[in-house]
Amino acid sequence: MRIIRDHLFVSPEDRGASVAIGNFDGIHKGHRAVIDIARTHAERLDRPLGILTFEPHPRQVFTPDSPPFRLMNAEAKANRLAKLGIERLYEIAFNRSLAALTPEQFARNVIADGLDLSHVVVGADFCFGKNRAGKADHLTAFGAQMGFGVTIAPLLQANDGAVSSTRIRAALSEGRPRDAAAMLGHLHRIEGAVIRGDQRGRDLGYPTANMSIAGLHPPKFGVYAVKVDVLSGPHKGTYPAVSSLGVRPMFGVNQPNIETYLFDFKGDLYGTHLSVALVEYLRGEERFDSLAALIAQMDADSARARAILSHTTPPHV
Repeated sequence: MRIIRDHLFVSPEDRGASVAIGNFDGIHKGHRAVIDIARTHAERLDRPLGILTFEPHPRQVFTPDSPPFRLMNAEAKANRLAKLGIERLYEIAFNRSLAALTPEQFARNVIADGLDLSHVVVGADFCFGKNRAGKADHLTAFGAQMGFGVTIAPLLQANDGAVSSTRIRAALSEGRPRDAAAMLGHLHRIEGAVIRGDQRGRDLGYPTANMSIAGLHPPKFGVYAVKVDVLSGPHKGTYPAVSSLGVRPMFGVNQPNIETYLFDFKGDLYGTHLSVALVEYLRGEERFDSLAALIAQMDADSARARAILSHTTPPHV
């Protein structure tokens, strides 16, 4: 998959794709339906399959002080899209200048002249241009004028309502990662580089890989059974593990992060990139009376996580 970040300077081989447009936070089943329509048109037109998305998320530009809300960072999104067979990821910089374009200017400057897209697919609730004034039917009209095809995809409905990033966030906030996975079509993952922590886990007999969750919607704080993909370095592979997500109340006030203990693993993971998939919520964060009590609970958490991961097959990866 090729990543293109500037719509003004695009090489000929990166122009003309059939794309799905949107933020695609989480890349849930509704997003997949939109992408699959774009895939059909890419095959029909013999063009690359692409995604047109924006970094940072527009909400981060307009309301920078709002609580973290993203289900995925840019790295996780790109990794998931590559798994789906996306050939061109147009990750356009979102800023005040782009936001100031009228709907017609966006259609002409970005879609038609900039990227020369052959076909675009959007959800029925798609809005674009200054003040979100452009709607999906406006895009259809612009496509007819400017020479690109447009398909409007209906919103995907689950048994109990529309599949949405909002409902997925709610499931994660309530400690229901399997319900989130059912809407996502894959396990919810937190991805990023392993950073140096305070190394308390090593002293307790549980060396952990620490990762930041800055900018991400925080799932319910507590302990999870997880699957870990080591994405880089000499230890690449998939491992069963247990993670603690939160602020570590035993050790004072801390920034939220995720600490993961990989079962039966020996090696150095500092600087490598991990993808931690939440399988099942085990318990909430606790403050213990002693380190001995904490270690005993960690032993119990690990045994329970091992049992869950060995006797159940997560339905989504």
